[in-house]
Amino acid sequence: MIISSWNVNSVRARIENIKEYLKKFKPDILMMQEIKTQNETYPFNEIELLNYKNYVYGQKSYNGVAIISKKELKNIQNDIFKDKNKQSRVISADVKYKNKNINLINIYTPNGNPVDTEKYTYKLYWLESLIKKLKSLSKKNENIIIGGDFNIIPSAEDVHNPKGYENDALFRLEIRKKLRELINLGFHDAYRFIHPEKEGYTFWDYTSGAWQKNNGMRIDHFLVSSSLINFVKNVNINKFPRGREKPSDHTPIEIELA
Repeated sequence: MIISSWNVNSVRARIENIKEYLKKFKPDILMMQEIKTQNETYPFNEIELLNYKNYVYGQKSYNGVAIISKKELKNIQNDIFKDKNKQSRVISADVKYKNKNINLINIYTPNGNPVDTEKYTYKLYWLESLIKKLKSLSKKNENIIIGGDFNIIPSAEDVHNPKGYENDALFRLEIRKKLRELINLGFHDAYRFIHPEKEGYTFWDYTSGAWQKNNGMRIDHFLVSSSLINFVKNVNINKFPRGREKPSDHTPIEIELA
């Protein structure tokens, strides 16, 4: 089973790229972030024609998350914790795999910049709320996969210019510690589990030729619970969509379960 995560930066603007990706690479499940549309204007039909089911938690113009799947998912939730800003940033679902019930959690963490504003305090609040909820969810089901745009650079090896991001909300030590808190609940950074030393950028800015110069960063992740980590056969950063016309500034990250 291949589970993919992709910040598509507008599902409607990127629909042709999304359809091309689904046809070419055929993931079993795709978790999308920043779909930037409400449910009423989401392209259900175009995706259903490719034999995928849609589970959507949209928001007009901003944010929004969705999970699309070849098979039916159960227990769809978009309110696993209360968001004081009422933004569409989390959707979860259950999927059966090898007699296990896996809780998939698709997240779009707030960016948090500028750091001297409410946006940064909101990011801290949001991450703390997620950590608190995962503590209780882990007691009910040990099989959890969290995927999405975390908006966190884990370490200096995960960004082209670490010095330039020292006071950025994606790389501040305080924020990286929150990621470590998440992992310490019983998760593994799937990419680093498979590729301990390999560069794995998932985002390249639209400006200054970042894509052409490979000035990227790794901010899209899969955290896999200890009970499932040995099922992870491979983790791949699929750069194909980033090189297409009208691309998202992110590219898909894919995990393959053996």
